[in-house]
Amino acid sequence: MRQTHSAHTAFMKASRIAPLALYQEVAERLRERIFSHELPPGTWVDEQALAEQYGISRTPLREALKVLTSEGLVTLKPRRGCYVTEISERDLDEVFSVMALLEGECARVLVSRATDTNLERLKAIHADLERAAAAKDIEGFFEANQGFHRAIQELADNHWLLHVIEDLRKVIKLSRHHSLFSEGRLEQSLAEHRAILDALVARNASAAEALMRSHIRSGREAVARIAAARTKVA
Repeated sequence: MRQTHSAHTAFMKASRIAPLALYQEVAERLRERIFSHELPPGTWVDEQALAEQYGISRTPLREALKVLTSEGLVTLKPRRGCYVTEISERDLDEVFSVMALLEGECARVLVSRATDTNLERLKAIHADLERAAAAKDIEGFFEANQGFHRAIQELADNHWLLHVIEDLRKVIKLSRHHSLFSEGRLEQSLAEHRAILDALVARNASAAEALMRSHIRSGREAVARIAAARTKVA
């Protein structure tokens, strides 16, 4: 009887998922506020105020902040508290450099793994890019662009690559600047996507890899131009 009771107790403990779900939900809410710059880079995270706002204790909030710290979105400063991470130009240089390598690898690997059906999926997403560009719909282009890159990463079928790329993209979102707002960047980006798709369809692995790396570097250059222009205005 005692053994049965112990087994039941162990099962009940293993079944408790509410606290985990709570801190994950809090992390997602804070993540959205950081990406929208409602909590801009450099902002001190007021744990007490947030706990009161969300109607929770400090424990799940601190667990959520640990998650965001691991993602590089917030930084813990000893004896000062937690702050939204400030991303420097050097940070962006380094992140985009790594992104170029990783996304280039995804494009290369995809060539050897893609089926005709996979390539048709990429063509359909690219058609959305073409339509958004023709309509000068930056938001629509951005969504299709994200979908195109995500599809390539998924079809490359390396979950470690996908995981690292997703984390790096979160860091990039800390920047206030978006490459598509650079003059002429939308048209340039569309042409780069066309070339990447052509290389994938032609199953030219080396070209697909090189074009993807160049595309990511071009995005970094566009972000740098926007930052420089805004600095001059300021």
